[in-house]
Amino acid sequence: MIDFFSVEGKVAVVTGGLGQLGSQFTKQLAENGAKVAIFARRDRTKDEVEAQFPGLSDRIRVYKSDVRDKDSLIEATDRVIADWETPHILINNAGIDSKPDGDADQNAPFEVYPKKYWDDVIDTNLTGCMLCSQVIGTKMAEAGRGSIIMVGSMYGMVSPNQALYSYREERDGKPFIKAISYAASKSGLLNMTRYLATYWAKKGVRVNLVTFGGVKTGSFDKEFIDAFLERVPMGRQAELEEFGPIVQFLGSDASSYMTGANLVLDGGFTSW
Repeated sequence: MIDFFSVEGKVAVVTGGLGQLGSQFTKQLAENGAKVAIFARRDRTKDEVEAQFPGLSDRIRVYKSDVRDKDSLIEATDRVIADWETPHILINNAGIDSKPDGDADQNAPFEVYPKKYWDDVIDTNLTGCMLCSQVIGTKMAEAGRGSIIMVGSMYGMVSPNQALYSYREERDGKPFIKAISYAASKSGLLNMTRYLATYWAKKGVRVNLVTFGGVKTGSFDKEFIDAFLERVPMGRQAELEEFGPIVQFLGSDASSYMTGANLVLDGGFTSW
């Protein structure tokens, strides 16, 4: 019996694969037999990889690169191909957002939102996905196969509900606005996905987007969580483990006739 969901023996690249979501994708694929190349801004030794991914360090390697730097992506991709082979799967996961407790200008009202923060987020979240897709997707197209998975957000489908953050102004006495840059970058992935899906369809490279909702991390204020859950039909945040299987599905032959799609995992948030 053929296991269409298998990723055994496939080579995957996960950008930002050491972070919260990225490590979940890395673990999911490696535990199911894939070889995973993590693209990160600094190298990790095999011992460091083993410490983060116990029992999986033979299938996981870290390659130093920056998604904003095409030359570093070319160098890292060439090393992956030399070590293993042309990747079968690319997960464009690396991304940044404004920090709730960082520089106040990161969450300033739109009228005075600094361009430097716009540039930082767009360069990583949108341009970075384009460059990774360009470098690795080209190799996939030459090989006649591949699956590119864009990691999106519900804020790429709907605007951030600023009411969720109103408690911050009441508590801190200054405006707190969820910035435009993150939403703009994630919405841009919608049409980048469709563009590349149609561009490479006849070359055997599939391109799909996964749109995630709120995930339980323990890093949000209780006031935010309470207000957020009132707007989620399922009444809860996602567990990190719930996001891994969807990337395995998209990287496997189970999704072989799927391209240009947007799979939404948000507990129903965008359904209201």
